[in-house]
Amino acid sequence: MRHGICILPDLTWEQSRPRWILAEEMGFDHAWTYDHLVWGRLPDSRWSGCMPLLSAAAAVTSVIQLGAFVVSPNFRHPVSFSREVETLVDISDGRFLLGLGAGGTPDDVVLGQPELTARQRVDRFQEFVGLLDRTLREDHVDADGEYYRARDMRLGRGPVRDRVPFLLAGNGPRSARFAARHGEAWVTTGQAAETLGDWFAAVGRTVDILDEELSRYPGRRIDRYLSLDASPRNALESVGLFDDMVGRATELGFTDVIVHWPREAEPYEAPMGVLESIAERGLGQAS
Repeated sequence: MRHGICILPDLTWEQSRPRWILAEEMGFDHAWTYDHLVWGRLPDSRWSGCMPLLSAAAAVTSVIQLGAFVVSPNFRHPVSFSREVETLVDISDGRFLLGLGAGGTPDDVVLGQPELTARQRVDRFQEFVGLLDRTLREDHVDADGEYYRARDMRLGRGPVRDRVPFLLAGNGPRSARFAARHGEAWVTTGQAAETLGDWFAAVGRTVDILDEELSRYPGRRIDRYLSLDASPRNALESVGLFDDMVGRATELGFTDVIVHWPREAEPYEAPMGVLESIAERGLGQAS
């Protein structure tokens, strides 16, 4: 099991910088931040841009992988975004993990775009992924899709797609099947549930769908990332809870888990001492 930690971009870089450094020193395999213009759970907080923040984090770390959790089509175009990806792959020396998802509210209304149905969001997302993939592999890309177009898009640094894994996010059957076919990894936050047991049970059902789709492609394997704090509990409430949740994720076949840097208030309220205790004894002791 590999372990990741998500650092919300609601701090200044002066405040945030020590956390990225400490995440690496603690032994985390990957560190993440959100990609939103506005986040519904902290709508009045200051909010930093994901890609500049990850670039800064790359400059003060050397080993830990750095992830966007997750980029959506709500305010990005795959053609222009591909240039940012190329640049961050270069700055991080290939340590960038690119989470990609369909996106939600309120980012979907910030640009004044027409509202889309849930099916249309997924359609747009899948088109986004396909065109982004091409712009990171090919030179002189032209495209005429339902949602996106491209005209002679050039590669900036040569093909980099093999250096940036696509972690395709989704909680439902259609998204899990798409990740099985097109991603290097699947990342999920599960579905809303009242209890931890119900949440893991629902995650398990989606894992079964992923496995069923993967069985159509003999020999194909993808990594699986689970955001533990999307459950009804914060994983860092206690060392015991963290160990229990990592153990359940392991049983379901997940290769990676993600928790959030403890905050003094919700969301992700948890004692900093729990994180320090887990890091001190070694993250791998839970799996």
